Amino acid sequence: MKALKLALLGAVGALALAGTAQAQEDAGPISLSFNVGAASDYVFRGISQTDEDPQIFGGVDATIGSIGYAGVWASNVEFNNGTDLEFDIYGGIKPTVGAVTFDIGLIYYGYVDSPPGPDQDYWEGKLAASTAAGPATIGAALYYSPEFFGETGDATYVEVNGALPLGESKFTVSGALGYQSVDVGVDYTTWNLGLGLGLTDNISLDLRYWDTDEHDALGKLGDSRVVIGVKAAF
Repeated sequence: MKALKLALLGAVGALALAGTAQAQEDAGPISLSFNVGAASDYVFRGISQTDEDPQIFGGVDATIGSIGYAGVWASNVEFNNGTDLEFDIYGGIKPTVGAVTFDIGLIYYGYVDSPPGPDQDYWEGKLAASTAAGPATIGAALYYSPEFFGETGDATYVEVNGALPLGESKFTVSGALGYQSVDVGVDYTTWNLGLGLGLTDNISLDLRYWDTDEHDALGKLGDSRVVIGVKAAF
């Protein structure tokens, strides 16, 4: 199974590099967008990353040619071990085949002021696909890391997701169901369901319920919770 995962990750990386080269060859303009926001909690795959405290985040995204993308994003975190900040660096391609849009990329998760010991930094390969289903959008994604957070071995996260705008209103319902597995640690299922509201073309609100199926093993950080957030993109 591990060999299969490594083969899949190698294929993803090769496709990403090939696609990026093609995007550069087609040499379109690079456009930038920015985002900042805040939330009552930072929840990642069902687990609070801020010890249930508020989050402030921001990022920069670049669209490269017709299908390439890259970006950086940062947020405060609280692991009660001195770590103050998470920064993510990512890139990939988004080719379209028929009605399906693929997302093939790599993500690096870095942490500032990490304590001595097992390395918290890690990276993942991503393979995702989405398509329209009437007014809705449905999708699925696979993430794989050969050495997960805290040097806990190889890890896989799989997810199905969807979003549905509510008629002609500025509301959108969205949700996801995922499963996180890791060599050393707790395997668990997580899900979320939320309501988004576009206040303006640039500012949006999100009210979301998060939960996992391992409250005892994950502790309070994996308990059910409701998070409200605001984001400005420009």
